[in-house]
Amino acid sequence: MSFRVATEPGAPGRPNEDFAAATATSAVLLDGVSAPPGVDTGCVHGVARYTRGLGALLLAGADAGLPLREALEEAITTASALHADTCDLRNQESPSATVVAVRVDTDGLEYLVLSDSVLLVEGADGVRVLTDTRLDVLRGELARQGRQEEAVRSYRNVADGFWTAGADPRAAGEALAGTLPVGRFTAMTDGASRAVDVFGDLDWGEAFALVSDRGPRALLRRVRDLEAADPERRKHPRAKGSDDATVLAWTPGD
Repeated sequence: MSFRVATEPGAPGRPNEDFAAATATSAVLLDGVSAPPGVDTGCVHGVARYTRGLGALLLAGADAGLPLREALEEAITTASALHADTCDLRNQESPSATVVAVRVDTDGLEYLVLSDSVLLVEGADGVRVLTDTRLDVLRGELARQGRQEEAVRSYRNVADGFWTAGADPRAAGEALAGTLPVGRFTAMTDGASRAVDVFGDLDWGEAFALVSDRGPRALLRRVRDLEAADPERRKHPRAKGSDDATVLAWTPGD
């Protein structure tokens, strides 16, 4: 079983806070959540290091056969313990990440999705889109109330808010999880999915087809071209002109 991965930072020389890795049966994709410049995170290690550590722990648990929610809960608990003595994990801006995890075996394709990274799975009825929409719903509600985007952060990892994998292992219970028939799949961070949900240049089926036919790198090139065509972010408003972007894909029989 082989996986195809493409990843790149949002700008040259900037740390890539995405992470993707795979074993023979399992794969994980994480997108580190950055605090705005000048905001204290309470952590001396940084988002990229946290995301890589959490991703490695999650992949180990998934490959060992743990149910994916349990694997994520254990990974968060261990990752938090590793820097609890040096960092303030009570700080809401403490490093965290969105998560996609997948395991393929004879029983099917087991998946877990937390926050706004996207998993596309091909089935008999077409491409199924699996993503946690709570963040989008919250942003829409705050916009209707006339509240600033900064207010979104105060709703992270709290009841009636949205969840990411940070210091609180309860986030694992908030993830979408289930099992589907085995089929081709593509996972992507929001830096790659913006070709669909920010720029509207592709629909989900077209994005899936592009990755399946031409590989993950083709979608990243598409995104970078779209970003370059709107450098002032006027036509397509977005928090970052260019974001870290990662795509991971698998096809049975590869």
